Amino acid sequence: MNLSTQAQQLGEALLSRGLKVTTAESCTGGGIACTITDIAGSSAWFERGFVTYSNAAKSEMLGVDPALIEREGAVSEAVVVAMARGACAASGNDLGVAVSGVAGPGGGSPEKPVGTVWLACYLATADKACSRLLQLEGDRLTVRRQTIAAALQECLALLDVTQA
Repeated sequence: MNLSTQAQQLGEALLSRGLKVTTAESCTGGGIACTITDIAGSSAWFERGFVTYSNAAKSEMLGVDPALIEREGAVSEAVVVAMARGACAASGNDLGVAVSGVAGPGGGSPEKPVGTVWLACYLATADKACSRLLQLEGDRLTVRRQTIAAALQECLALLDVTQA
């Protein structure tokens, strides 16, 4: 399934529930928001996103505790969950999706090699979060595109799980 189709499906799922999504992006640099806003009419279910490439931005814009980033690292489950929750709190929107990772070609480490990405979704209306570790392969663009696809899919899965 291509990114446009995934974004369209997410929009339909959000519209049918009367919800809005917000993004908190690091390694994708706004790619999730771009994919969403490529869909005509997306303003009905998306109004803002946060590109928080630095640790300071994660703290200042999303309220992520600097001590958490220092302890766990920016590319961690705890930080992306806090980013997703913070994006919902800062925007007043219902669904937050957050990503942080190492897209490459540099910046990797033995513990977090290039292609390591954490993503999280948080549904404020149900106070439910889900997260996933990705170990992706390919060049920078490929890692980023795969991350966007996984983030959209995770949003859809969370909405399906929480549908009453």
